[in-house]
Amino acid sequence: MTKATPKIIVLDDDPTGSQTVHSCLLLTQWDVETLRLGLRDDAPIFFILTNTRSLPAGEAAQVTREVCQHLKQALAAEQVAEYLVVSRSDSTLRGHYPVETDVIAQELGPFDAHFLTPAFFEGGRFTRDSIHYLMVDGIPTPVHETEFAQDSVFGYRFSYLPDYVAQKTQGRIAPDQVERFLLSEIRQGCLDRLMQLQGNPCAAVDAETQSDLDRFAQDLLTAAGRGKKFLFRSAASLLTALAQLPPQPVAPEKMATYVRQGKPGAFIVGSHVRKTTEQLRALLAVAGVRGIELDLEQMRADSTATAKLREAAIAQVQQVFEAGQTPVVYTSRQELSFADEETRLAFGSQVSALLMDIVRALPSEIGYLVSKGGITSNDVLSQGLALPTARLLGQIIPGCSVVRTPTNHPQFPNLPVVLFPGNVGSVDSLVTVLQRFSNPPG
Repeated sequence: MTKATPKIIVLDDDPTGSQTVHSCLLLTQWDVETLRLGLRDDAPIFFILTNTRSLPAGEAAQVTREVCQHLKQALAAEQVAEYLVVSRSDSTLRGHYPVETDVIAQELGPFDAHFLTPAFFEGGRFTRDSIHYLMVDGIPTPVHETEFAQDSVFGYRFSYLPDYVAQKTQGRIAPDQVERFLLSEIRQGCLDRLMQLQGNPCAAVDAETQSDLDRFAQDLLTAAGRGKKFLFRSAASLLTALAQLPPQPVAPEKMATYVRQGKPGAFIVGSHVRKTTEQLRALLAVAGVRGIELDLEQMRADSTATAKLREAAIAQVQQVFEAGQTPVVYTSRQELSFADEETRLAFGSQVSALLMDIVRALPSEIGYLVSKGGITSNDVLSQGLALPTARLLGQIIPGCSVVRTPTNHPQFPNLPVVLFPGNVGSVDSLVTVLQRFSNPPG
């Protein structure tokens, strides 16, 4: 492996971080042998789906530590010396920071710096003057003014990244200790400054366009080739720049070529953010689409309700599919309040278990599967479909990846599966996915 092309190893806290790349492996297990498969794979990048965003901080740290310890063994066994580590997380700043980067630094360090690069252009997120923005109805909005900042587990008060870092590290890293890489410097080139970094400071990186991160990645790769060791807390767009892949093999508009025997598919919708609800409403209005709602309030109030909901939903899915229509299983849309974070996460696990029971009971001849929501998508791959690895085919719309199950899958061989983040796309994006899978390529 040449110094110009280090292996890019991504610890992804839900499975949607691969939403800008293709033709690489997603690993849902991290035993040493599975990690060695990722290191040996021809693609320059692979993803380890840790799903830590669904876990309490202590468990997230434990999982991250286990991955890193196994990764050290795999790197030694495969004699890989040149690599970059990315802690991939949400582009709206939700997640276990600095918990995960601290553990990675302890286990795989020392690093010369760790970079915050939350820009995700396909989702309308960019960073200017160290302030992170989200496009809301065409208006650049500082992320602390959006619904994501009010998240009951991962909430925050600042869009100015140095202040965000200070809040999340509880003052361990002061705002004036955060290295700021501004647009002007990135566009002129910052290799000399990168070479001077040491001691693992936090660095906040501006980016307004993909070309900004492309330029920055060139300097990063050059610095890595000269011996610098960097860690990243990043959204997906930096991965595009680092991986330097050609266009995906099958264009988004031609994805129907992957649909099994032209059959209808199924949608599983777990995310409850406003954008998902709007997209779901548009999808349910399409002819031939049938909604199957899971009442979460009923499930929380009555411990016996889960089994009834499960059996009713499975029967309805079968009925809809046999009628040649498309079943859409979705959780009720209100966000429930809980006494504490632990209770909320525990209920989320119960909801996910219910959804995965439904996935396992889907008709074996479905043409495709769409999973809406990051945590839901992770569970679909690792539990519903029980995939130790999956091959990423590409994106069906910007920010939404398609993977395919292996030919020898016992229930759903060669099934295309869409990993659709909760907070990505326009109102009509779920409808667009349905249409692209429904129209045979001409």
